[in-house]
Amino acid sequence: MAELQGNLKLLEHGKIGKLLWDYSIPAVVGMLVMSLYNVIDRIFIGQGVGPEAIAGLAITFPVMNVSAAIGVLIGAGASARVSLLLGAKNQRGAELTLGNSLTLIVVNALVYIAVFRMFIDDILIAFGASDASLPYARDFMLYILPGMFIMNVGFSLNNVMRASGYPVKAMVTMFVGAGCNLLLAPIFIFWLGWGIKGAAIATDISMGIFAIYVLAHFSNKKHSLHFTSGSYRLRWHIVAGIIGIGAAPSLVNLASCFINVIINKNLYSYGGDNAVAAAGIFTTYASLLCMVVVGICQGMQPIVGYNYGAGRVDRLRKAYLLTTLCGSAVVCAGAVFGLAFPSLIARAFTVDSQLIAVTDNAFSIALRMFWVVGFQIVSTTFFQSIGKVWKSIFLSLTRQVIFLIPLLIFMPGLYGLDGVWYSFPISDALATMVTAIMIWWQLRAINRSATVKV
Repeated sequence: MAELQGNLKLLEHGKIGKLLWDYSIPAVVGMLVMSLYNVIDRIFIGQGVGPEAIAGLAITFPVMNVSAAIGVLIGAGASARVSLLLGAKNQRGAELTLGNSLTLIVVNALVYIAVFRMFIDDILIAFGASDASLPYARDFMLYILPGMFIMNVGFSLNNVMRASGYPVKAMVTMFVGAGCNLLLAPIFIFWLGWGIKGAAIATDISMGIFAIYVLAHFSNKKHSLHFTSGSYRLRWHIVAGIIGIGAAPSLVNLASCFINVIINKNLYSYGGDNAVAAAGIFTTYASLLCMVVVGICQGMQPIVGYNYGAGRVDRLRKAYLLTTLCGSAVVCAGAVFGLAFPSLIARAFTVDSQLIAVTDNAFSIALRMFWVVGFQIVSTTFFQSIGKVWKSIFLSLTRQVIFLIPLLIFMPGLYGLDGVWYSFPISDALATMVTAIMIWWQLRAINRSATVKV
């Protein structure tokens, strides 16, 4: 208890810059480690199996996004809620949130895994699989399905671990899983000759080890926030609190699912499997940069959430502005590198010259407004952290749904394959304008407020 109280005292009185550094670095490293699961699989599959396998893996993105959406719905919602409750000195509420989150993970995972298993071919074809890419996509999904449940347990509760005052330990547990995946993936793909299914099996085993470490942490009664008797029974007001806060980032993942379907179908129509594979490479790179920003935001979240609960408006505002600066610096650097060296990035995934050329073109167009994405991600997380659920949801939908989907429908008809790539920077620009208006209005309201209530 003393350790936790010391951590919480720092959240309310420690220097914002140091707190953001202390919480963000483990979170960023953790997010990068999480990204390594996908990056490792795609590099080894691309180099060891071929372009059709990369295209097949890209087809599985929407399915994986559904799983990720469930994990984010519960993990982000529970972690934000735990921060708010600890800030308000409600220990029992935080314990009930932890137990309910585990129950929600299990129930939801059983449902979506059963549906995917029964209709896997139909789902993949609907998501844009071709005759060439379907066998690869099917092999990967059939073996990764058990790992999707384990993945939800590990990542969701890892977020709660970080929010409850253990950022370094949360990072270390993610290192354990990623290290196992880095070791096992090449063995299963190359040495045992299992190809794309070997990548899935390596991920399953690594996720299992990672989840065991996380569950062990919350099973230890020496930690003041741990699993307690009676906390697993679902209480609807707690479920509503978790889902309400986690809905915004979860909707982003669900939106990504439908967007990937539209993208894959358009890409295959105008550019075939190479265009789909190029989108997979671009998505991997862009997601890697976004993961860094999300990690910084996860460092911001307990600072903002706790101080919102404690009524420290000045600290809340400073944490947001500093996080915005850091997040923007990351995506700006990433956009410059991607525009300057697209071929170098493509060659990490493939040696096919045609695929490299298509990827070069995709990067040169799609990254033109990417430098504003950091501001959008930080602002959306800020609204989520202070409990402004509907504002966070709306901002999440602007870039991914309200602007991007109509552009993806109409732009390819005007500009062919390039129209798909141009949809991204146009959507980024429009969403940024909306975000700037909303955050300006919210900060004005915060500046006028003398007291913040949870």
